[in-house]
Amino acid sequence: MSKKLKIVSISSEVAPFSKTGGLGDVARSLPKAIKRLGHDVVVITPLYDQIVDKEAHKLKLVYENVNVYLNSEESVTVNYWLGSLMSGLPVYFVDCKKYFSQKKTLYGSTHENARFLVFDVAALKLISVLKYEADIVHCHDWQTGLIPFYLRTDFRYSKTLRKAKTVYTIHNMVFQLGRNWWEVPLKKKDYGRSRIPHLSDPDIECLNFAKRAILSADVINTVSEQYREEILTKNFGQDLHRILGNRTDRLFGIVNGIDYKAYNPANDHGLARSYDYRKIVHKKENKEALQKHFGLSIDPDAPLICTTSRVTFQKGFELILNILEPLLRLDIQLIVVGSGDKSYIKEMQKIAKKHQKRFVVVPSHEDNQKYETLVYAGSDIFLLPSHYEPCGINQLIAMRYGCVPVVRKVGGLNDTVVNYNPVTNKGTGFVFEYFGDFSLFGAIVRAVETYKHINIWKELVVRCMKESHSWEIPAKKYVSLYRKALKIKNGK
Repeated sequence: MSKKLKIVSISSEVAPFSKTGGLGDVARSLPKAIKRLGHDVVVITPLYDQIVDKEAHKLKLVYENVNVYLNSEESVTVNYWLGSLMSGLPVYFVDCKKYFSQKKTLYGSTHENARFLVFDVAALKLISVLKYEADIVHCHDWQTGLIPFYLRTDFRYSKTLRKAKTVYTIHNMVFQLGRNWWEVPLKKKDYGRSRIPHLSDPDIECLNFAKRAILSADVINTVSEQYREEILTKNFGQDLHRILGNRTDRLFGIVNGIDYKAYNPANDHGLARSYDYRKIVHKKENKEALQKHFGLSIDPDAPLICTTSRVTFQKGFELILNILEPLLRLDIQLIVVGSGDKSYIKEMQKIAKKHQKRFVVVPSHEDNQKYETLVYAGSDIFLLPSHYEPCGINQLIAMRYGCVPVVRKVGGLNDTVVNYNPVTNKGTGFVFEYFGDFSLFGAIVRAVETYKHINIWKELVVRCMKESHSWEIPAKKYVSLYRKALKIKNGK
Protein backbone atom coordinates (compact mmCIF):
# COMPACT_ATOMS: atom_id res chain seq x y z
CA MET A 1 0.00 0.00 0.00
CA SER A 2 1.33 3.45 -0.92
CA LYS A 3 2.39 5.78 1.85
CA LYS A 4 -0.23 8.20 3.16
CA LEU A 5 1.00 11.72 2.36
CA LYS A 6 0.97 14.82 4.55
CA ILE A 7 0.14 17.85 2.42
CA VAL A 8 -0.12 21.57 3.13
CA SER A 9 -2.16 23.47 0.54
CA ILE A 10 -1.58 27.25 0.60
CA SER A 11 -3.67 29.74 -1.36
CA SER A 12 -4.59 33.43 -1.21
CA GLU A 13 -8.27 32.48 -1.53
CA VAL A 14 -10.30 29.43 -0.63
CA ALA A 15 -14.03 29.15 -1.33
CA PRO A 16 -16.44 29.41 0.42
CA PHE A 17 -14.46 31.71 2.75
CA SER A 18 -13.00 33.97 0.06
CA LYS A 19 -13.16 33.86 -3.72
CA THR A 20 -12.63 36.06 -6.77
CA GLY A 21 -12.58 33.30 -9.40
CA GLY A 22 -11.40 29.82 -10.27
CA LEU A 23 -8.45 29.88 -7.87
CA GLY A 24 -10.80 29.93 -4.87
CA ASP A 25 -12.75 26.98 -6.27
CA VAL A 26 -9.62 24.91 -6.96
CA ALA A 27 -8.15 25.69 -3.53
CA ARG A 28 -11.35 24.35 -1.97
CA SER A 29 -12.12 21.34 -4.17
CA LEU A 30 -8.65 19.86 -4.74
CA PRO A 31 -7.76 19.44 -1.02
CA LYS A 32 -11.17 17.85 -0.43
CA ALA A 33 -10.65 15.40 -3.30
CA ILE A 34 -7.15 14.52 -2.04
CA LYS A 35 -8.51 14.05 1.49
CA ARG A 36 -11.11 11.64 0.11
CA LEU A 37 -8.25 9.61 -1.40
CA GLY A 38 -7.04 8.99 2.17
CA HIS A 39 -4.27 11.58 2.55
CA ASP A 40 -3.72 14.06 5.37
CA VAL A 41 -4.32 17.66 4.21
CA VAL A 42 -4.06 21.06 5.90
CA VAL A 43 -5.10 24.30 4.17
CA ILE A 44 -3.69 27.78 4.92
CA THR A 45 -5.15 31.07 3.66
CA PRO A 46 -5.32 34.74 4.79
CA LEU A 47 -8.10 35.97 7.06
CA TYR A 48 -9.65 38.88 5.16
CA ASP A 49 -11.42 40.34 8.17
CA GLN A 50 -13.95 42.39 6.20
CA ILE A 51 -14.85 39.46 3.94
CA VAL A 52 -14.60 36.22 5.92
CA ASP A 53 -17.50 35.81 8.35
CA LYS A 54 -15.85 34.24 11.40
CA GLU A 55 -19.14 33.48 13.15
CA ALA A 56 -20.91 31.99 10.14
CA HIS A 57 -17.93 29.72 9.44
CA LYS A 58 -17.45 28.93 13.16
CA LEU A 59 -13.79 29.96 13.19
CA LYS A 60 -11.85 29.60 16.44
CA LEU A 61 -8.81 31.56 17.56
CA VAL A 62 -6.09 28.95 18.18
CA TYR A 63 -2.82 30.92 18.39
CA GLU A 64 -2.67 34.56 19.48
CA ASN A 65 0.02 37.24 19.18
CA VAL A 66 2.59 35.02 17.44
CA ASN A 67 5.75 36.90 16.51
CA VAL A 68 6.84 36.18 12.93
CA TYR A 69 10.36 37.24 11.92
CA LEU A 70 10.56 38.35 8.29
CA ASN A 71 14.30 39.00 8.35
CA SER A 72 16.99 40.04 10.85
CA GLU A 73 15.37 43.42 11.46
CA GLU A 74 11.62 43.13 10.80
CA SER A 75 8.83 41.12 12.35
CA VAL A 76 5.03 41.12 12.48
CA THR A 77 2.55 39.84 15.03
CA VAL A 78 -0.18 37.53 13.76
CA ASN A 79 -3.05 35.42 15.04
CA TYR A 80 -4.11 32.08 13.63
CA TRP A 81 -7.73 30.99 13.37
CA LEU A 82 -9.07 27.51 12.63
CA GLY A 83 -12.05 26.38 10.55
CA SER A 84 -12.72 23.40 8.30
CA LEU A 85 -13.64 22.51 4.73
CA MET A 86 -15.04 19.10 5.66
CA SER A 87 -14.63 16.60 8.47
CA GLY A 88 -10.92 16.05 9.12
CA LEU A 89 -9.80 18.83 6.75
CA PRO A 90 -8.69 21.89 8.76
CA VAL A 91 -8.31 25.37 7.30
CA TYR A 92 -5.99 27.77 9.14
CA PHE A 93 -6.33 31.51 8.64
CA VAL A 94 -3.47 34.00 8.97
CA ASP A 95 -4.85 37.04 10.78
CA CYS A 96 -2.77 40.20 10.42
CA LYS A 97 -4.93 43.32 10.70
CA LYS A 98 -2.48 45.68 8.99
CA TYR A 99 -2.26 43.58 5.83
CA PHE A 100 -5.57 41.74 5.50
CA SER A 101 -8.25 43.76 7.27
CA GLN A 102 -8.08 47.15 5.58
CA LYS A 103 -10.20 46.50 2.47
CA LYS A 104 -13.47 44.90 1.45
CA THR A 105 -11.70 43.28 -1.49
CA LEU A 106 -9.11 40.51 -1.56
CA TYR A 107 -6.69 42.36 -3.81
CA GLY A 108 -5.99 45.86 -5.08
CA SER A 109 -3.54 47.28 -2.54
CA THR A 110 -0.51 49.29 -3.67
CA HIS A 111 1.52 47.06 -1.33
CA GLU A 112 0.44 43.62 -2.58
CA ASN A 113 3.94 42.16 -2.48
CA ALA A 114 4.42 43.22 1.14
CA ARG A 115 1.05 41.71 2.08
CA PHE A 116 1.74 38.32 0.57
CA LEU A 117 5.36 38.21 1.70
CA VAL A 118 3.97 38.50 5.24
CA PHE A 119 1.42 35.78 4.47
CA ASP A 120 4.04 33.41 3.02
CA VAL A 121 6.37 33.70 6.02
CA ALA A 122 3.43 33.47 8.45
CA ALA A 123 2.21 30.30 6.70
CA LEU A 124 5.63 28.68 7.07
CA LYS A 125 5.76 29.79 10.70
CA LEU A 126 2.37 28.16 11.30
CA ILE A 127 3.57 24.83 9.89
CA SER A 128 6.43 24.97 12.40
CA VAL A 129 4.09 25.94 15.26
CA LEU A 130 1.86 22.99 14.40
CA LYS A 131 4.93 20.73 14.14
CA TYR A 132 3.31 19.41 11.00
CA GLU A 133 6.04 17.48 9.18
CA ALA A 134 4.67 17.90 5.68
CA ASP A 135 5.77 15.78 2.76
CA ILE A 136 4.44 18.36 0.29
CA VAL A 137 3.85 22.09 0.50
CA HIS A 138 1.53 22.90 -2.39
CA CYS A 139 1.66 26.60 -3.37
CA HIS A 140 -1.09 28.08 -5.54
CA ASP A 141 -0.27 30.98 -7.86
CA TRP A 142 1.99 34.02 -7.44
CA GLN A 143 0.77 35.06 -3.99
CA THR A 144 2.46 31.96 -2.51
CA GLY A 145 5.48 32.12 -4.81
CA LEU A 146 8.05 33.06 -2.16
CA ILE A 147 7.42 29.87 -0.18
CA PRO A 148 9.53 27.56 -2.43
CA PHE A 149 12.30 30.22 -2.35
CA TYR A 150 12.18 30.50 1.45
CA LEU A 151 12.28 26.72 1.85
CA ARG A 152 15.55 26.69 -0.10
CA THR A 153 16.99 29.64 1.85
CA ASP A 154 15.84 30.99 5.23
CA PHE A 155 13.86 27.87 6.22
CA ARG A 156 16.19 25.22 4.87
CA TYR A 157 17.33 24.21 8.37
CA SER A 158 13.81 24.04 9.85
CA LYS A 159 13.36 20.76 11.74
CA THR A 160 9.71 20.59 10.70
CA LEU A 161 10.15 21.60 7.06
CA ARG A 162 13.56 20.32 6.06
CA LYS A 163 12.17 17.24 4.27
CA ALA A 164 9.20 18.99 2.64
CA LYS A 165 9.04 19.22 -1.15
CA THR A 166 7.30 22.08 -2.93
CA VAL A 167 4.78 21.96 -5.76
CA TYR A 168 3.99 25.30 -7.39
CA THR A 169 0.81 25.56 -9.46
CA ILE A 170 0.62 28.28 -12.11
CA HIS A 171 -3.03 29.31 -12.43
CA ASN A 172 -2.31 32.25 -14.73
CA MET A 173 1.11 33.30 -16.03
CA VAL A 174 0.05 36.93 -16.44
CA PHE A 175 -0.05 37.37 -12.68
CA GLN A 176 3.50 37.19 -11.29
CA LEU A 177 3.57 39.80 -8.52
CA GLY A 178 1.35 42.50 -7.03
CA ARG A 179 1.58 44.72 -10.10
CA ASN A 180 1.79 44.14 -13.86
CA TRP A 181 5.15 42.48 -14.47
CA TRP A 182 5.71 44.50 -17.68
CA GLU A 183 5.45 47.78 -15.76
CA VAL A 184 8.51 46.98 -13.61
CA PRO A 185 11.44 49.16 -14.84
CA LEU A 186 14.31 47.15 -16.33
CA LYS A 187 16.70 48.41 -13.62
CA LYS A 188 14.31 47.16 -10.94
CA LYS A 189 13.63 43.79 -12.55
CA ASP A 190 13.93 40.83 -10.18
CA TYR A 191 16.27 38.13 -11.45
CA GLY A 192 15.13 35.73 -8.79
CA ARG A 193 18.32 34.86 -6.92
CA SER A 194 19.09 37.83 -4.69
CA ARG A 195 18.10 38.25 -1.05
CA ILE A 196 14.58 39.50 -0.48
CA PRO A 197 14.40 43.25 0.33
CA HIS A 198 13.02 44.45 3.66
CA LEU A 199 9.42 45.62 3.84
CA SER A 200 10.69 49.16 4.35
CA ASP A 201 12.46 49.01 0.96
CA PRO A 202 10.22 50.23 -1.94
CA ASP A 203 11.91 47.62 -4.16
CA ILE A 204 9.86 44.97 -2.38
CA GLU A 205 7.06 45.77 -4.83
CA CYS A 206 9.30 44.77 -7.76
CA LEU A 207 9.93 41.28 -6.39
CA ASN A 208 8.73 38.63 -8.87
CA PHE A 209 7.07 35.94 -6.75
CA ALA A 210 6.23 33.67 -9.70
CA LYS A 211 9.77 33.74 -11.08
CA ARG A 212 11.23 32.79 -7.70
CA ALA A 213 8.75 29.95 -7.37
CA ILE A 214 9.60 28.58 -10.83
CA LEU A 215 13.32 28.73 -10.04
CA SER A 216 12.96 27.14 -6.59
CA ALA A 217 10.04 24.68 -6.60
CA ASP A 218 10.72 20.98 -6.80
CA VAL A 219 7.84 20.52 -9.24
CA ILE A 220 5.83 23.06 -11.26
CA ASN A 221 2.48 22.47 -12.89
CA THR A 222 -0.14 24.35 -14.86
CA VAL A 223 -3.89 23.81 -14.80
CA SER A 224 -4.18 22.18 -18.22
CA GLU A 225 -1.96 20.16 -20.54
CA GLN A 226 -2.35 22.57 -23.45
CA TYR A 227 -1.42 25.58 -21.28
CA ARG A 228 1.72 23.74 -20.19
CA GLU A 229 2.83 23.68 -23.84
CA GLU A 230 1.72 27.25 -24.51
CA ILE A 231 3.64 28.90 -21.67
CA LEU A 232 6.89 27.53 -23.06
CA THR A 233 6.42 29.89 -26.03
CA LYS A 234 7.08 33.63 -26.24
CA ASN A 235 3.42 34.39 -27.04
CA PHE A 236 2.07 32.84 -23.84
CA GLY A 237 5.09 32.66 -21.53
CA GLN A 238 4.79 36.23 -20.22
CA ASP A 239 8.58 36.70 -20.31
CA LEU A 240 9.17 33.59 -18.16
CA HIS A 241 9.19 31.09 -21.03
CA ARG A 242 13.00 30.85 -20.99
CA ILE A 243 13.33 29.84 -17.34
CA LEU A 244 10.39 27.46 -17.78
CA GLY A 245 12.19 26.00 -20.78
CA ASN A 246 15.14 25.23 -18.51
CA ARG A 247 12.85 23.26 -16.18
CA THR A 248 10.68 21.31 -18.64
CA ASP A 249 11.54 18.08 -16.79
CA ARG A 250 9.82 19.56 -13.72
CA LEU A 251 6.86 21.12 -15.58
CA PHE A 252 3.55 19.25 -15.87
CA GLY A 253 -0.03 19.95 -16.90
CA ILE A 254 -3.13 18.73 -15.03
CA VAL A 255 -6.59 19.84 -16.12
CA ASN A 256 -8.75 21.25 -13.33
CA GLY A 257 -11.99 19.59 -12.31
CA ILE A 258 -15.12 20.86 -10.61
CA ASP A 259 -16.79 19.74 -7.41
CA TYR A 260 -19.63 17.51 -8.57
CA LYS A 261 -21.30 17.78 -5.17
CA ALA A 262 -21.26 21.58 -5.22
CA TYR A 263 -22.37 21.70 -8.88
CA ASN A 264 -25.16 19.21 -9.40
CA PRO A 265 -28.39 20.16 -11.22
CA ALA A 266 -30.10 17.14 -9.65
CA ASN A 267 -30.03 18.65 -6.15
CA ASP A 268 -29.18 22.34 -6.65
CA HIS A 269 -31.50 24.40 -4.42
CA GLY A 270 -30.79 27.53 -6.45
CA LEU A 271 -32.72 26.19 -9.43
CA ALA A 272 -36.39 26.57 -10.26
CA ARG A 273 -36.52 22.84 -10.99
CA SER A 274 -33.88 20.16 -10.49
CA TYR A 275 -32.97 17.86 -13.37
CA ASP A 276 -30.31 15.51 -14.75
CA TYR A 277 -29.39 14.30 -18.23
CA ARG A 278 -32.41 11.96 -18.21
CA LYS A 279 -34.80 14.85 -17.47
CA ILE A 280 -33.42 17.78 -19.46
CA VAL A 281 -36.98 18.79 -20.28
CA HIS A 282 -36.90 20.62 -16.91
CA LYS A 283 -34.29 23.02 -18.24
CA LYS A 284 -37.26 24.86 -19.81
CA GLU A 285 -38.59 25.75 -16.36
CA ASN A 286 -35.20 27.12 -15.35
CA LYS A 287 -35.03 29.08 -18.59
CA GLU A 288 -38.37 30.71 -17.87
CA ALA A 289 -37.34 31.50 -14.28
CA LEU A 290 -34.08 33.04 -15.54
CA GLN A 291 -35.89 35.15 -18.15
CA LYS A 292 -38.34 36.38 -15.51
CA HIS A 293 -35.61 37.14 -12.98
CA PHE A 294 -33.59 39.31 -15.39
CA GLY A 295 -36.53 40.87 -17.23
CA LEU A 296 -36.03 39.15 -20.57
CA SER A 297 -38.92 38.18 -22.85
CA ILE A 298 -40.43 34.84 -21.86
CA ASP A 299 -39.52 32.94 -25.00
CA PRO A 300 -38.80 29.18 -24.73
CA ASP A 301 -37.65 28.96 -28.36
CA ALA A 302 -35.08 31.78 -28.51
CA PRO A 303 -31.58 30.42 -27.82
CA LEU A 304 -30.40 32.01 -24.57
CA ILE A 305 -26.65 32.68 -24.52
CA CYS A 306 -24.78 33.45 -21.29
CA THR A 307 -21.28 34.36 -20.21
CA THR A 308 -20.26 34.35 -16.54
CA SER A 309 -16.55 35.16 -16.54
CA ARG A 310 -14.52 38.21 -15.57
CA VAL A 311 -15.15 41.01 -18.05
CA THR A 312 -11.63 41.41 -19.43
CA PHE A 313 -9.69 41.32 -22.69
CA GLN A 314 -8.33 37.92 -21.67
CA LYS A 315 -11.84 36.44 -21.63
CA GLY A 316 -12.54 37.69 -25.16
CA PHE A 317 -14.78 40.66 -24.38
CA GLU A 318 -13.10 42.76 -27.08
CA LEU A 319 -14.49 40.28 -29.61
CA ILE A 320 -17.88 40.08 -27.91
CA LEU A 321 -18.25 43.87 -28.00
CA ASN A 322 -17.25 44.00 -31.67
CA ILE A 323 -20.01 41.58 -32.69
CA LEU A 324 -22.74 42.57 -30.19
CA GLU A 325 -24.88 44.63 -32.56
CA PRO A 326 -24.96 42.05 -35.40
CA LEU A 327 -25.35 39.25 -32.84
CA LEU A 328 -28.46 40.89 -31.41
CA ARG A 329 -29.98 41.00 -34.89
CA LEU A 330 -30.23 37.22 -34.64
CA ASP A 331 -33.16 35.70 -32.79
CA ILE A 332 -31.21 35.22 -29.54
CA GLN A 333 -31.11 36.43 -25.94
CA LEU A 334 -27.91 37.25 -24.07
CA ILE A 335 -26.94 37.49 -20.40
CA VAL A 336 -23.52 38.77 -19.28
CA VAL A 337 -22.76 38.20 -15.60
CA GLY A 338 -19.37 39.40 -14.38
CA SER A 339 -17.30 42.23 -12.97
CA GLY A 340 -14.12 43.62 -14.49
CA ASP A 341 -13.18 46.20 -17.11
CA LYS A 342 -15.49 49.18 -16.52
CA SER A 343 -15.17 50.48 -20.08
CA TYR A 344 -16.38 47.14 -21.49
CA ILE A 345 -19.24 47.00 -18.98
CA LYS A 346 -20.30 50.60 -19.70
CA GLU A 347 -20.35 49.99 -23.45
CA MET A 348 -22.38 46.78 -23.06
CA GLN A 349 -24.86 48.50 -20.75
CA LYS A 350 -25.35 51.21 -23.37
CA ILE A 351 -26.22 48.56 -25.97
CA ALA A 352 -28.40 46.66 -23.47
CA LYS A 353 -30.62 49.74 -23.04
CA LYS A 354 -31.60 49.42 -26.69
CA HIS A 355 -32.43 45.71 -26.30
CA GLN A 356 -33.87 45.50 -22.79
CA LYS A 357 -35.95 42.37 -23.40
CA ARG A 358 -33.14 40.48 -25.10
CA PHE A 359 -29.85 41.57 -23.51
CA VAL A 360 -28.96 42.10 -19.86
CA VAL A 361 -25.64 42.99 -18.20
CA VAL A 362 -25.15 42.07 -14.52
CA PRO A 363 -21.89 43.83 -13.63
CA SER A 364 -21.20 42.35 -10.20
CA HIS A 365 -20.44 38.65 -10.32
CA GLU A 366 -19.77 38.41 -6.59
CA ASP A 367 -23.20 39.82 -5.63
CA ASN A 368 -24.93 37.42 -8.00
CA GLN A 369 -23.12 34.17 -7.26
CA LYS A 370 -26.32 32.73 -5.81
CA TYR A 371 -27.80 33.01 -9.33
CA GLU A 372 -24.72 31.55 -11.02
CA THR A 373 -26.04 28.01 -11.46
CA LEU A 374 -29.51 29.25 -12.43
CA VAL A 375 -27.81 31.14 -15.27
CA TYR A 376 -26.21 27.89 -16.50
CA ALA A 377 -29.38 25.86 -15.94
CA GLY A 378 -31.58 28.38 -17.76
CA SER A 379 -29.22 29.13 -20.64
CA ASP A 380 -28.74 27.09 -23.79
CA ILE A 381 -25.29 28.29 -24.86
CA PHE A 382 -22.24 29.34 -22.84
CA LEU A 383 -19.76 31.81 -24.34
CA LEU A 384 -16.03 31.94 -23.47
CA PRO A 385 -13.95 33.20 -26.43
CA SER A 386 -10.74 33.67 -24.44
CA HIS A 387 -7.55 35.18 -25.83
CA TYR A 388 -5.75 32.74 -23.51
CA GLU A 389 -7.18 30.40 -20.88
CA PRO A 390 -5.01 28.41 -18.46
CA CYS A 391 -7.92 26.08 -17.78
CA GLY A 392 -11.25 27.71 -17.10
CA ILE A 393 -13.84 26.00 -14.95
CA ASN A 394 -16.87 27.98 -16.12
CA GLN A 395 -17.19 25.87 -19.26
CA LEU A 396 -17.03 22.71 -17.10
CA ILE A 397 -19.82 23.95 -14.84
CA ALA A 398 -21.84 25.04 -17.87
CA MET A 399 -21.55 21.56 -19.41
CA ARG A 400 -22.55 19.97 -16.11
CA TYR A 401 -25.79 21.98 -16.34
CA GLY A 402 -26.38 21.19 -20.02
CA CYS A 403 -25.32 24.60 -21.30
CA VAL A 404 -23.39 24.00 -24.54
CA PRO A 405 -20.07 25.91 -24.76
CA VAL A 406 -18.80 28.14 -27.56
CA VAL A 407 -15.06 28.54 -26.91
CA ARG A 408 -11.75 29.32 -28.54
CA LYS A 409 -9.25 26.53 -29.16
CA VAL A 410 -6.75 27.60 -26.52
CA GLY A 411 -5.38 26.34 -23.19
CA GLY A 412 -7.76 24.35 -21.03
CA LEU A 413 -10.68 25.12 -23.34
CA ASN A 414 -8.94 23.02 -25.98
CA ASP A 415 -8.47 20.21 -23.44
CA THR A 416 -12.08 20.13 -22.25
CA VAL A 417 -14.35 20.96 -25.22
CA VAL A 418 -14.53 18.86 -28.40
CA ASN A 419 -15.73 20.70 -31.51
CA TYR A 420 -19.14 19.49 -32.69
CA ASN A 421 -19.10 17.71 -36.04
CA PRO A 422 -22.54 17.63 -37.72
CA VAL A 423 -21.46 14.79 -40.06
CA THR A 424 -20.49 12.38 -37.28
CA ASN A 425 -22.80 13.98 -34.68
CA LYS A 426 -19.93 13.96 -32.18
CA GLY A 427 -18.47 16.71 -29.98
CA THR A 428 -19.44 18.72 -26.92
CA GLY A 429 -19.35 22.33 -28.12
CA PHE A 430 -18.46 24.82 -30.82
CA VAL A 431 -14.77 25.62 -31.05
CA PHE A 432 -13.06 28.28 -33.16
CA GLU A 433 -9.32 28.82 -33.56
CA TYR A 434 -8.44 32.34 -34.77
CA PHE A 435 -8.90 35.17 -32.26
CA GLY A 436 -11.08 37.36 -34.44
CA ASP A 437 -14.60 38.79 -34.70
CA PHE A 438 -15.69 36.71 -37.70
CA SER A 439 -14.37 33.47 -36.19
CA LEU A 440 -16.35 34.03 -32.99
CA PHE A 441 -19.48 35.12 -34.85
CA GLY A 442 -19.25 32.06 -37.09
CA ALA A 443 -19.01 29.71 -34.08
CA ILE A 444 -22.07 31.32 -32.46
CA VAL A 445 -24.04 31.06 -35.71
CA ARG A 446 -23.12 27.35 -35.93
CA ALA A 447 -24.43 26.86 -32.39
CA VAL A 448 -27.64 28.83 -33.03
CA GLU A 449 -28.34 26.94 -36.26
CA THR A 450 -27.74 23.58 -34.55
CA TYR A 451 -30.08 24.64 -31.73
CA LYS A 452 -32.95 24.74 -34.26
CA HIS A 453 -32.66 20.96 -34.71
CA ILE A 454 -34.38 19.87 -31.50
CA ASN A 455 -33.35 16.20 -31.39
CA ILE A 456 -29.74 16.87 -32.39
CA TRP A 457 -29.49 19.64 -29.77
CA LYS A 458 -30.95 17.37 -27.11
CA GLU A 459 -28.29 14.73 -27.85
CA LEU A 460 -25.60 17.42 -27.63
CA VAL A 461 -26.90 18.65 -24.25
CA VAL A 462 -27.03 15.10 -22.87
CA ARG A 463 -23.48 14.45 -24.11
CA CYS A 464 -22.24 17.59 -22.33
CA MET A 465 -23.94 16.59 -19.09
CA LYS A 466 -22.49 13.07 -19.20
CA GLU A 467 -18.91 14.36 -19.58
CA SER A 468 -16.77 13.55 -16.54
CA HIS A 469 -14.94 16.58 -15.16
CA SER A 470 -15.04 15.80 -11.44
CA TRP A 471 -11.93 16.25 -9.26
CA GLU A 472 -11.47 12.49 -8.80
CA ILE A 473 -9.12 11.96 -11.75
CA PRO A 474 -7.16 15.27 -11.38
CA ALA A 475 -6.72 14.57 -7.65
CA LYS A 476 -5.11 11.21 -8.42
CA LYS A 477 -2.81 12.94 -10.92
CA TYR A 478 -1.80 15.47 -8.25
CA VAL A 479 -0.98 12.66 -5.83
CA SER A 480 1.25 11.12 -8.53
CA LEU A 481 2.86 14.53 -8.98
CA TYR A 482 3.50 14.75 -5.23
CA ARG A 483 5.19 11.35 -5.32
CA LYS A 484 7.37 12.52 -8.23
CA ALA A 485 8.40 15.53 -6.14
CA LEU A 486 9.33 13.29 -3.20
CA LYS A 487 11.73 11.31 -5.41
CA ILE A 488 13.65 14.45 -6.41
CA LYS A 489 16.86 14.96 -4.52
CA ASN A 490 17.52 18.41 -3.09
CA GLY A 491 18.98 20.75 -5.62
CA LYS A 492 18.73 18.20 -8.43
